[in-house]
Amino acid sequence: MDLPVMPPVSPMLAKLVADIPAGMQYEAKWDGFRVIVFRDGEDVEIASRTTKSLTRYFPEVVRAARAELPRRCVVDGEIVIAHDGRLHFEELLERIHPADSRVRTLAERTPASLVAFDLLALDSAALVHEPQSARREALVEALRPARAPVYTAPATRDQELARSWFTQFEGAGLDGVVAKPLDLPYRPGDRAMFKIKHARTADCVVAGYRLHKSGPVVGSLLLGLHDSAGQLQHVGVCASFPMAKRRKLVDELEPLRMDDVSGHPWGEWTDEAAHASRRMPGGPSRWSGGKDLSWVPLRPEWVCEVAYDHMEGSRFRHTAQFRHWRPDRTPESCTYAQLEEPVGYDLEELLRG
Repeated sequence: MDLPVMPPVSPMLAKLVADIPAGMQYEAKWDGFRVIVFRDGEDVEIASRTTKSLTRYFPEVVRAARAELPRRCVVDGEIVIAHDGRLHFEELLERIHPADSRVRTLAERTPASLVAFDLLALDSAALVHEPQSARREALVEALRPARAPVYTAPATRDQELARSWFTQFEGAGLDGVVAKPLDLPYRPGDRAMFKIKHARTADCVVAGYRLHKSGPVVGSLLLGLHDSAGQLQHVGVCASFPMAKRRKLVDELEPLRMDDVSGHPWGEWTDEAAHASRRMPGGPSRWSGGKDLSWVPLRPEWVCEVAYDHMEGSRFRHTAQFRHWRPDRTPESCTYAQLEEPVGYDLEELLRG
């Protein structure tokens, strides 16, 4: 491979802001695997945000890159899995599997797509020093002949349209809007763009905690919500506490600590068969690696308010942020019914656009 921009390249990133800034280019914030795709003839390399190779995990994207991308190019984009009108991030996670046969089966069952939103090189020209506006024009022209599953990310300079996208696109599984200054060159690894993400709150039952890697202090609180059958489901964790708060939480939660997990709603977490039907905090997975998944069970009596951005199925997509305790709420009142459901949006309409 001999391109004007060669791997490794760290993608340009975005910093979180509260509102959509004026006078920029706006795009949807895709919820997938951020990648930079290098193509030189038949040679294709797909690099992750951390510059690790993802090529073997997405054989259908490699084939699509050879068929639909310019013969010599470097493209910044997102690999997504989309069906039934929305994105499915958990199905992307399943791809990172050591067995090649499993990867190829999933590639046929739930094929991935490439959504391109920046062009770093074309033919023998490096474009990283060109402004965002020029790179966008070059991207649109270069990918004009491309067919599914390669798409050019829709973009606009209309701030009001971007505001409507922010609301509409969430129903398709996207988690906000990215704003890019028009004169911005491509700055690998820098948070030079802006992202605006959805933010909501929920009252959750605290049913346990994990210890922090630094010692006997709280690392994260394990959160639960009751489903329609009244079962407490593990929905995620909240973390990012100051160290002083982590130490204090150990003492605060001590009265709730359970020595015998058998009486806990998640007491069956040690049973591997139970994990097939329920998501529980001690669940083994290939993502956990050698991490300590042990947890301290608590009587599920306390409620806290957390901030979250959006859901992936029945769980928080990202780590939630602790707001405060809610002594006025009962654990039984913490149900999925409190969560705001985004209005559905046809993802195919967005991709065709």
